[in-house]
Amino acid sequence: MSAVLRELLRVSEKAADIARACRQQDALFQLLIEEKKGGEKNKKFAVDFKTLADVLVQEVIKQSVENKFPGLGKKVLGEESNEFTNDLGEKMIVRLCPTEEETAELLSRVLGGNKSASEALARVVHQDVTFGDPALDAVEVNIPQDTLGIWVDPIDSTYQYIKGSADIKSNQGIFPSGLQCVTILIGVYDLHTGVPLMGVINQPFVSQDLNTLRWKGQRYWGLSYSGTNIHSLQLPDPERRSSGARSPGTEDAGRGRPHGLSAVISTSEKAAVRAALARVCGERVFPAAGAGYKSLCVVQGLADVYVSSDDTTFKWDSCAAHAI
Repeated sequence: MSAVLRELLRVSEKAADIARACRQQDALFQLLIEEKKGGEKNKKFAVDFKTLADVLVQEVIKQSVENKFPGLGKKVLGEESNEFTNDLGEKMIVRLCPTEEETAELLSRVLGGNKSASEALARVVHQDVTFGDPALDAVEVNIPQDTLGIWVDPIDSTYQYIKGSADIKSNQGIFPSGLQCVTILIGVYDLHTGVPLMGVINQPFVSQDLNTLRWKGQRYWGLSYSGTNIHSLQLPDPERRSSGARSPGTEDAGRGRPHGLSAVISTSEKAAVRAALARVCGERVFPAAGAGYKSLCVVQGLADVYVSSDDTTFKWDSCAAHAI
């Protein structure tokens, strides 16, 4: 069932294309913002947002999985409701229609008749994306499909996505905020045990071409099942790390300091937690936005641990990184 992971890797790149397309034009992006209401609002933020991009990404993942693996699409669970309200107050269910024209018509209703924007989005949603990883193509692991569930966070760190800062500087490889903190998270878990089995993290906004202002992304994946443990990252050997070697972006992180460990935390983490970590990590405590991005920092070896004391992180935030 490693074929599931290959499909999730492919569809994550399609999702990243949607996220980038929605950010490309500011006029279009302003149409796609809707404040989350009531029970959907994450209490961590005074104002949280849902975007049409969120919903489209989640529905594309569901539909793609269902088309390739009938029955599995119904087991895709995510953060976002696919109910969207347009400027006229009309509520409608956003879904991926059979044809590009039908999807454009539905999106036109969501966007208050904006035909050009609707057609552009429908074109991205229906375009075919071919993407793979030779290392993953060589893996064959059989996992019973009826034991699988899928957690999706279509666009994690929505606030950073909406804000769209592109000029934030990293601190020893870790970005405190900005578009680099945006991730698409897809985690596969065992329905019976809850144990994460496969994960894909897609980072749509890694580097920007200063001439075209277009972004390129990066993808990370991992599989852990029945003795098979494989991932897409090439990390330093643990013994080499302990002798002074560092992961990319952390070359100077521990140089001349008494503390060997590093931690990544929420930008709103409690002062008491920060103080406790400082006693262990010294100055190597890095605030950053996005639960998915902070987990990715640990996966990449940029930090040793991600500590969160709030109850604002959920299984759709953690499943993918946990599996990797």
